[in-house]
Amino acid sequence: MDSINQKIPLDEIVKAQQNIKELVKHTPLIKMLNFSEKYMSNIYFKREDLQRVRSYKIRGAFNKIKDVVATKKVKTVVCASAGNHAQGVAQTCHFLNIQGVIFMPITTPQQKVQQVEMFGKENIEVKLYGDTFDACYAIANEFCEAQKYEFVHPFDDEKIIAGQGTIGLEILDDIKEPIDYIFVPVGGGGLASGIISVFKELSPNTKIIGVEPEGAPSLKTSIKYNKNTALHSIDKFVDGAAVKKIGDITFQICNAYIDDVITIPEGKICSTLLKLYNEKAIVVEPAGALSIAALDYFKEEIKNKNVVCIVSGGNNDISRMEEIKERALLFEGLKHYFIINFPQRAGALKEFVNQVLGKNDDITFFEYTKKNSRSRSAAIVGIELKNKRDFAPMVKRMKGLGFLGEYLNDNPQLFQFLI
Repeated sequence: MDSINQKIPLDEIVKAQQNIKELVKHTPLIKMLNFSEKYMSNIYFKREDLQRVRSYKIRGAFNKIKDVVATKKVKTVVCASAGNHAQGVAQTCHFLNIQGVIFMPITTPQQKVQQVEMFGKENIEVKLYGDTFDACYAIANEFCEAQKYEFVHPFDDEKIIAGQGTIGLEILDDIKEPIDYIFVPVGGGGLASGIISVFKELSPNTKIIGVEPEGAPSLKTSIKYNKNTALHSIDKFVDGAAVKKIGDITFQICNAYIDDVITIPEGKICSTLLKLYNEKAIVVEPAGALSIAALDYFKEEIKNKNVVCIVSGGNNDISRMEEIKERALLFEGLKHYFIINFPQRAGALKEFVNQVLGKNDDITFFEYTKKNSRSRSAAIVGIELKNKRDFAPMVKRMKGLGFLGEYLNDNPQLFQFLI
């Protein structure tokens, strides 16, 4: 690119669209009637969860790898990824019949490793190194340089960005009305940079809103300091969008052109994910729910507008559902943990149940911590409410009867051991 603030040229994205069409699906843009009614607007979902490998990542991976195979006669590529990028690279390697070496952290769930192996079959080799993505990424780079292979970056590459930008071309092909807002999940920034490169050329009045998880605000932080800034630590829960540092190319594009960036609490993301599943039978991963969760924060601005949410992926590990439900209940004010002081006498627990809990309240966690014969002993108690308005009266009764020891939801040092 000639300028650090230059977008990816539109003709490169049009070329990418032709380049990837033999493998990548044109995913549907679906008007969601219930969401449209709720927000008094026209809400559309771009369903990349219905893509091959169930995420948009195959677009950039295929565009990049196909290009280097054609121009450099590359026969082996390397990538580092704990999820969707690895699957896109694996599928591409199998389709083009080249070899791929895919580095994944040792901590990657076995289900994800198996998915990568399924998509790549005999064309890929998975190497597990490092406890974190950053450690894995460093090892993958060293290996790649030593072997003189081609490295396929998950986001900080112009060919990758151009591939992701094809989503924007599809959206504009599928809707005739002007799009007022488009909500885009942001991790490394490849998708957002691709969307910017298309929309700022073909639909410049569309407001592009980047959406990050609250626990990994790499773009928002970097924009604040006007410098690509690495975060010291992140919450890795939204694994498809949790990166410590956005790409250098992608930061320059987003910093120059994105209209706004917001962060969404992980609990809100979980709540949105569960509602999509329960109400519409749509299975998304946490990163895939980001753009939809953002609607509540723009409900006034988007009234009577045309709005697109990019549903970036649907690779959700079913083993995470209990944690997702827990985080959602906590965010909604329906799950609460306490240290409860029980007097050492018969009937104390019965008194707590009958006089503290409401008729719709439920004990979902109980761990008695009595270690000796003191007159009072404590238990950690988790309580699920039907209505968050029941919380304050319950705590009042708890205090009045002398049961309340400590409220744990507001104590992160203790609370982290419970979820």
